[in-house]
Amino acid sequence: MTETDLHGPANIKTIGFTPFLYHSDQAFFNVRAGIPILDALSQSSDLLSLAKSFTEDAAFIKDTDRHAWAAHYLTVMGKALIDDVIQALMPRPARTKTESEEELPESH
Repeated sequence: MTETDLHGPANIKTIGFTPFLYHSDQAFFNVRAGIPILDALSQSSDLLSLAKSFTEDAAFIKDTDRHAWAAHYLTVMGKALIDDVIQALMPRPARTKTESEEELPESH
């Protein structure tokens, strides 16, 4: 297996960081960590496609807002998946020693 195979998109997984659907300042849900990003993007595409259909229905059906709310929740979930994938793809900054760690003697 090559270096590219080990770190390619097929092997990158969600980090499980992104919260969604809030009440006040508390999230009801978070994206789950460990989902292959290709699966997460595929699921996000499905969610956003359904949301698109519901928004079209909401535009034509004036006597109810259920389509608009369904589209809202699907969009929030799809966006959270994409945001989590972006976090997984972003290079992470190198960790530096904290002030307290710098004061500790090096152990060998």
